[in-house]
Amino acid sequence: MKLRIAFLLLTGLAASFAAAQTGHPGGSGSVFNPNHYSPFARAQKLKRGINASGWFAQVYDKRGYTPEHFQTWTTADDIALIKSMGFDHVRLSINPQPMFNEGMFNEREPNKIPTEYLGYVDAAVKMILDHGLAVVIDLHPESDFKARLAKDDEFVERFADFWRALAAHYSTSEWDADRVFLEIMNEPEFTDRYRWLGVQMKLAAAMREGAPALTIIAAGARWSDDDDLIFQEPLRDPNIIYNFHFYEPHIFTHQGATWGSNYWRWLRGLGYPSSPESAERAAALVPDEVDRLRVIRYGSEHWDAARIDAEMKQAAEWARRRGVPLMCDEFGVYRDYADPQDRAAWLHDVRTALERNGIGWTMWDYSGSFGVVTKKDGKAVADDGVLRALGMK
Repeated sequence: MKLRIAFLLLTGLAASFAAAQTGHPGGSGSVFNPNHYSPFARAQKLKRGINASGWFAQVYDKRGYTPEHFQTWTTADDIALIKSMGFDHVRLSINPQPMFNEGMFNEREPNKIPTEYLGYVDAAVKMILDHGLAVVIDLHPESDFKARLAKDDEFVERFADFWRALAAHYSTSEWDADRVFLEIMNEPEFTDRYRWLGVQMKLAAAMREGAPALTIIAAGARWSDDDDLIFQEPLRDPNIIYNFHFYEPHIFTHQGATWGSNYWRWLRGLGYPSSPESAERAAALVPDEVDRLRVIRYGSEHWDAARIDAEMKQAAEWARRRGVPLMCDEFGVYRDYADPQDRAAWLHDVRTALERNGIGWTMWDYSGSFGVVTKKDGKAVADDGVLRALGMK
């Protein structure tokens, strides 16, 4: 009986995709026509990008999600600088929670997105487009939101309602369908990969109803790493780009970070490419013996350009066999404790491996703790070493 129910659910979802692609009566915008464009053609607009973090998601400054923050965190000057550096797109991370209408007394209407708040998002999207850049609208909720999705089917339905409305909003003629992309959700954090397959299918179907012609970006479960990507199979939708995140090995890219694995915060000066000597020096700073062993192992694991290229080839081969476009929309190194030359070397090796395997990329991030620029008194100063590593101007 359970198998029969699952079959009926999947059949219904597939039918909703087919309806959306032929002009679903509940959708808006133009009808999908595979002869007019393809996700491969649109993926060419996402070759070299940057993440605009801390603007509409992960806002940790004292102002919070306020008009003052939205209007000053990233400005037209920042977007102009991004364009002048040679980037072709911006991934705009947006936390849906401030816009998610849960209502009072169980009057939940997530499809009714607050007009004023959406206006600030629209202004940011328009600013990016007006500078000749493409934009990825990436829904980037906090972990508590994802935890609800992982266990609450009704909450998944409400999130689908929200996405349907938001997709319809960006599917009107006001927006350039060739340069606006919709990313289902950043790093789902689902430990159950099968659960995420079903949830992602549900969300993508709702998005397709709202936006028959826009290109959707999908990802694997957990932290959207490359091994999460190659676990999954493509959705039943011809207009999707698949993406993964790459921070391998985290022990190097996240050294000194106070989130994630506890022992990362003890690490300083761990080198790249990996070597036993560098690992032994860094391991001496780690108080726990098991964690010290992890650091020692890194030193002998041969993390270098060849190792990174081998990882990228697996992702590229997954996409080639399935005939789908692929990109990497996050990679980077926490800059506070990594040696600047080692950080640049890792960025160079990842960037060149991605390009060698035909994978577009989006570095994390613009002005945050992984940034390509630093900001002081509102003025952005580019990191020339990082720009060279990225092959930029």
